[in-house]
Amino acid sequence: MRVTCPVNTLDVLLKQCYIASRCQRLPARRAYATAATSAQAQNEVEEVAVLGGGITGLASAWYISKELPHARITLYEGRHRLGGWLHSKQVDVGGSKVVFEQGPRTLRPSIPNGMVTLELIHELGLEDQVIMTSKNSVAAQNRFIYYPDHLVRMPGPEIPLLQNLASLFTEEVFGNVSSGLLFENWQIQRSKLVVDESVASFVSRRLGSALADNILSAVLHGIYAGDIYQLSAKTILSKQYFLEYHYGSIMKGALNGLISGTQWVQLRDLQTLRHFQEKPLESEKLKAVAEASVFTFKKGIGELAERLESKLRERSNVRILTKTRITELRQDESGKNTGWNIITNPSDALNRSSKSRKITHVISTLSGKALNAIYRKNGKHQGLWYLDQAPSVTVMVVNLFFSNPALLPVHGFGYLLPRSIPFTQNPERALGVVFDTDATVGQDSIPGTKLTVMLGGHWWDGWNSYPDEEEGASMAKSIIARHLGITEEPQAVHVGLQKECIPQYTVGHDLRMQRAHHLLEQEFNGRLRVAGNSYTGVGLNDCVRAARDVVQGLVTGEQKTGLDDYVQGLAWAQVRPKKT
Repeated sequence: MRVTCPVNTLDVLLKQCYIASRCQRLPARRAYATAATSAQAQNEVEEVAVLGGGITGLASAWYISKELPHARITLYEGRHRLGGWLHSKQVDVGGSKVVFEQGPRTLRPSIPNGMVTLELIHELGLEDQVIMTSKNSVAAQNRFIYYPDHLVRMPGPEIPLLQNLASLFTEEVFGNVSSGLLFENWQIQRSKLVVDESVASFVSRRLGSALADNILSAVLHGIYAGDIYQLSAKTILSKQYFLEYHYGSIMKGALNGLISGTQWVQLRDLQTLRHFQEKPLESEKLKAVAEASVFTFKKGIGELAERLESKLRERSNVRILTKTRITELRQDESGKNTGWNIITNPSDALNRSSKSRKITHVISTLSGKALNAIYRKNGKHQGLWYLDQAPSVTVMVVNLFFSNPALLPVHGFGYLLPRSIPFTQNPERALGVVFDTDATVGQDSIPGTKLTVMLGGHWWDGWNSYPDEEEGASMAKSIIARHLGITEEPQAVHVGLQKECIPQYTVGHDLRMQRAHHLLEQEFNGRLRVAGNSYTGVGLNDCVRAARDVVQGLVTGEQKTGLDDYVQGLAWAQVRPKKT
């Protein structure tokens, strides 16, 4: 449910909310002992190693340099460039520039994680580079699913009611969705002994298989490139999962909120909202962005990583090492657990100095699998097993630019492909197609039609080899010819294979993260913390939020792990907006 209240700035929402009397109290902000103990804890943070130079690593290094200016920071990245999956490529087309995105292309100003990103943009002075897509734009209002052999516009609040109803009852993609919604309240509630289940199991049980297979599978193809029969309902559909637990029915919980004027919010989010009450967004440009549908930057999302790198290189207490692969992360062998040694690849000239420097704290933004592979204790490999259980999927991204600006048969953000689509309509195993021309207006300096085709994901699980660039381009052109009738040859093409780029939060993810938290807490006393898309969210906003949170724990002196919220079971509080 969405609360209807002014949202021109985030603090307005918080000022209108209070904890409903019949619900659990929002815990007061912890009194972190005294200023003296906090200062003592900060002084113990002498040298911090940040492992990984993607957006989470860059943001972590930024927050440390800002909040703990006395600390020395070394950021390690195995590749030649920083930014990780943020990769914007400017391509020359006829003397003009076209932006091709190989990773995320737009961001949502969501509450609260999107607000954390907007605050970071303000700190970096990037406001003037932001371009936004309004909620009234064609890209915001028109989103499609391709099923079974044509594009179907998804219902939305901007579409006339009769048109929404006609689509629900005439399009095959919706199947029994209407009856599933109508009778959801009478479905049997899951056993209290069931702590998690797949998205497909949960949604099919509550709302019917059509919603799961035809619609939600498409949506999660666009976010996780994942299989709804493997992904965790408790983690990915956390609010709906909670509503069934608390009310016995999703619809009953939603109706209760509508009647009472309340909504359920995770406690961790309320605690973040407090920050924006005390320090609201001051930039008029960002206040406008907060009301947009999505936003990006003039030179692409990669501009955020580039600005972070530039600002970090200006800091005298920050050292950035690229092309530096970590082979071992060794815990202090004195038994006092007061430091770390980091061993890099033998060809690295800085290897010796890396071993000799005392590193007091490590923030790992590597995948759980990568961190588990390099950790050593007493010279032996010690498994951080619970961090190594999440598989990742590989996605091929194909960017295409056509000189003809009138190629699209419809306009909108693009379309997604569900798992239930006939194989003959998707033999290439595509996940979706983005209409970049509509989604990011104003980014390119030349008219034309720009598309991005995403291939693979969970469909390629178990593959030993993947299509090459030529095959990928051919597959993408076949998709848009079949679905959109576009047969012209593109003026520019770029193909990128993003190996193991999106972690999969499979069934049991929540429990694994709880156990991983306890392991990190007991073994390292806050000297090893984790953040990144392997743990608390795969989106860019999630990663920036994770970086901010994990560094805040260093600042306050708490022995946090980065997985602390899982221990609370992602607790919820009921809030009610005050009438103005």
